[in-house]
Amino acid sequence: MSKFIRNFYTSCVYIFLYLPIAVVIIFSFNNAKHSLVWQGFTLKWYAVLFHDTALLQVAWNSLALAILAASIATAIGTLISVSLFRYRFFGKKILHALIFILILTPEIVMAISLLLLYSFLKIPLGFWTLLLAHTALCIPFVAVTIYSRITTLDTAIFEAALDLGANDLTIFHKIILPLLFPAIVSGWLLSFILSLDDVIISYFVSGPTFNILPLKIYSMVRLGVKPEVNALCTLMLLFTLFAVIASYQSIFKKKLK
Repeated sequence: MSKFIRNFYTSCVYIFLYLPIAVVIIFSFNNAKHSLVWQGFTLKWYAVLFHDTALLQVAWNSLALAILAASIATAIGTLISVSLFRYRFFGKKILHALIFILILTPEIVMAISLLLLYSFLKIPLGFWTLLLAHTALCIPFVAVTIYSRITTLDTAIFEAALDLGANDLTIFHKIILPLLFPAIVSGWLLSFILSLDDVIISYFVSGPTFNILPLKIYSMVRLGVKPEVNALCTLMLLFTLFAVIASYQSIFKKKLK
């Protein structure tokens, strides 16, 4: 009986998490523009999507922004984690605490704060303000992810490297980065998803000259989501799935070496 309850509970969790995604995928093949009733299988919405240059441009904006923000945040977050673990400096404990405070801070607070900062500095809203905002959003998550991994490393490795004549740069490049590679990939993927998914911060700091997919879909919801949006979401889901599989394969091969 307990096994049945456990399996039933697990099934309910999976259904709750993945049923909405399944609905989006299924209706991307529905031969109906507005009806939620299945009208037959079709691929025309994918054809319509590839002819909708405006929507494709917005999707490309989101992907480019997410890739850049994730890469910058991962680089900075990695340096922060290594610094917190290996070095002593003034304000170390404060910096460590501030990282967790940023994670717990509501996005609306960060959004308004960034908007006020950009207004004070007279920075025009657009791509660069979005990039800075998404990078700031992702850095704490990367730092915590990598720091949780680096604390499990044996410090004797670093001491042995120093005894053999390696400097800090060599230790970082030859020892720390390979050991932290799985955590770095995880932090990058987490940052990529956070940037690609963000609505609240983007809504405040995007400006009229640069639009991204979450805001585009949010504005379309008022009039109803078009079927080609379902097709686009399906393709983005496949892209994300491919990225996860590729990262898993790269980590697995790295461990084999």
